[in-house]
Amino acid sequence: MLKKFLPVTLLTLTTALTLGAAPAAQAAQAAQSAQASDGCITTAFTLPGEKVYPEGIATDPRAGTVYVGSYADGTVYRARPGRRTAEVFLPAGTDGRHTANGLRVDARGRLWVTDSTSGVAVYDTVTGRRLAHFEVTGTAGLFVNDLTITPDGTAYLTDSARAVIYRVTPAQLAAGSGPLLAAYDLSGHLTPSPAGSFSLNGIVSDPAGRFLLAVDMTAGDLHRVDLRTGAISRVALQGGDLTHADGLDLAPDGTLRVAHNTTNTLTRWHLSPDGTRARLTRTITDPALQIPTTLSHTPGRTLVVRSQFDKGGPMGPGTPTTFTIASVRGL
Repeated sequence: MLKKFLPVTLLTLTTALTLGAAPAAQAAQAAQSAQASDGCITTAFTLPGEKVYPEGIATDPRAGTVYVGSYADGTVYRARPGRRTAEVFLPAGTDGRHTANGLRVDARGRLWVTDSTSGVAVYDTVTGRRLAHFEVTGTAGLFVNDLTITPDGTAYLTDSARAVIYRVTPAQLAAGSGPLLAAYDLSGHLTPSPAGSFSLNGIVSDPAGRFLLAVDMTAGDLHRVDLRTGAISRVALQGGDLTHADGLDLAPDGTLRVAHNTTNTLTRWHLSPDGTRARLTRTITDPALQIPTTLSHTPGRTLVVRSQFDKGGPMGPGTPTTFTIASVRGL
């Protein structure tokens, strides 16, 4: 049953990523693009394989290990500190997984991996054993995309097709399996967009666990979900927008970093303490980013996924070069 969704999600992803921004947004983005990378983009490590098409990335802060997921076949790679080439950690098709979109390592060192066609699985990072899995119910189109984990251990996941945010509580995780159920429906809060386009994509939570931030990649909006009241509001963006925004990374100091895929752009924002406002402070645009989808920031550098989706992947024909993860300074 799940296999039939894969061609649909590939088509949807292609449509969503190639949508043009409004003229005003294009003009603003062109002005920001003047801030070039100035040589701050290098290669951190390579990924083995000819058709990897990576999408998600997560860093385990305890050991400095980095995990990268393949959108093409669900392989999860592991890059150990100091290594220039990653290794396969979870082979393609493990546990029936078709894709590996969003990745996160929680406070207990467990690796969460979303499969856009079904749901999310949780793995032991030492043995690779699957500890839990949760699947979306119903036959309507779905695209489980990215996730974040709050301080109390609750995971929240976006669905780009259904415009909802799912939730997995610690109690559900302890049970080991179950349905992936929606906690918040944002469909009535989103800016209307073309039929078949994606909406929610990257998601983060503030360090205190007060709110979630989820981006609408087509409209360029950032939405705030209050975890105490359930109230949903739109973040006031100053200096730009989040059109084509894919992965998000929120640092404890309120710095929000964003990967904008089809424009080969990274942006940095200063988020207000209550998460209601964000001001653009830096833009890097460079074709060397090769369609960046997600990013993971650690002190001193930001690791960025170079998806190459436009080189024979879900965005069009072509031949990719070696798949790599970029290291970006100054973001």
